Amino acid sequence: MVEIDEIVEFIREKIYKYHYKGAVIGISGGIDSAVTAKLTVLALGQEKVLGLLMPDRDSSKNTLKESKLVANSLGIGYKVMKLTWVLRFIGVYRLFPPAWLFPRKFQEKWTRKTMSAVSEDPFIDDLHNAGPEKMRKGFAYYRIKHRLRMILEYFYAERLRYAVVGCTNKTELVSGFFVKYGDDSSDIAPIAHLYKTQVYELAHALDIPEVIIHKSPSPDLMPGVTDEFALDMKYTDLDRILLKLEQNESLGNEDPKLVERVKKITNAAGYRSIKSVHL
Repeated sequence: MVEIDEIVEFIREKIYKYHYKGAVIGISGGIDSAVTAKLTVLALGQEKVLGLLMPDRDSSKNTLKESKLVANSLGIGYKVMKLTWVLRFIGVYRLFPPAWLFPRKFQEKWTRKTMSAVSEDPFIDDLHNAGPEKMRKGFAYYRIKHRLRMILEYFYAERLRYAVVGCTNKTELVSGFFVKYGDDSSDIAPIAHLYKTQVYELAHALDIPEVIIHKSPSPDLMPGVTDEFALDMKYTDLDRILLKLEQNESLGNEDPKLVERVKKITNAAGYRSIKSVHL
């Protein structure tokens, strides 16, 4: 597949051009990190790729298992760095009621209900750093997790003289669906030119485990919050309209409400500066 060959060559070229010895990747158990890790292994070999698995108390019960599945399927070395004790020491979990007292289903329902209650449009408020105090506490609560993961990735990368390989895709960059100085921070971002639906196409071509391909995409930062819940629309709709806007194609056959939603998101995303390396 030409696209795969081009990305693999890009990774290999950048790693050796800047004298890195290998790559560190945060493995989340999601589609983006799985695809990015596979492409990096194809470029550098298994022995030169280190995966960091960094769940916390709020992560899905399947996160660690699925992250290990990805690492093991690729044959790469990995380290498990549980973030719970650090986040607890900082005081992050004290921002909201203690979740461990309640079943996971209750936590998920409470989180979604709370987000909907404090804001008419939580994602747009997020992009604008707006909303009431509880909303701003929520921003601090989840953003620190991505930033802490970024710190750990660079800690290990710099010890090994490895590059940090990012997993952010084009849909996330265009829509602002990332944490500034968190998951957008890396030395190279080999799938930053691909929309989310294109990442799925690559996943099939790369033989990524089916359980990873078919799971609901989620930032895995707060119980019950999936990507499509946060964005308030499906990736298939979002990507299709984004691509038409990019190519100046007619939107006449699109649902006007969906088009309005996409334009609202992309306009608000301008408030979040993008710090990433594009292919």
